[in-house]
Amino acid sequence: MRVPATSEARIRSQIRWLLGLFMLGLVLSGVTAFPLEWELGVLVRSLGADLAAPEGSLQWWVARVNQGLSETGRAHPFLAYGTDWLAFGHIVIAMFFVGPWLDPIRNEWVLKVGLIACAGVIPLALICGPIRGIPIYWRLIDCSFGVIGALPLLMCLRLLARLRASTTTATVPARS
Repeated sequence: MRVPATSEARIRSQIRWLLGLFMLGLVLSGVTAFPLEWELGVLVRSLGADLAAPEGSLQWWVARVNQGLSETGRAHPFLAYGTDWLAFGHIVIAMFFVGPWLDPIRNEWVLKVGLIACAGVIPLALICGPIRGIPIYWRLIDCSFGVIGALPLLMCLRLLARLRASTTTATVPARS
């Protein structure tokens, strides 16, 4: 059974909307790596973060990160260049999803690689986090980015299966 053209257009529109959301998330999470010291200052003030807070608490952790970032920025400002590259990497990764946005059937592989990358966030956070002294609650926040990022990609793959089925049905000649 052939899916009507309007249905195909709706599926493509849904895929584009989900990919647009995913790409926006990648770009925004990358761009936020540029003004880290300013952002952390806002977070410190918003949370009332202080090193006098109980060690391990969110207020203590945010104050500790702020201290480390500020001290490193003063003594070694060139290290922030690493987060500039992190931001750039997010933007470049987002550009790869333009392919599936334009032609999801032909570029399904990009969606699958993106899904693998989202899954890879979890072992990275859970393995490297303790090595770097990152509290468990922060590692779980990091893991959530992989889970949240995977959701639109999974939905796109499900929609893509429907789109592929409708396209395949359309190209198969009718039997006599």
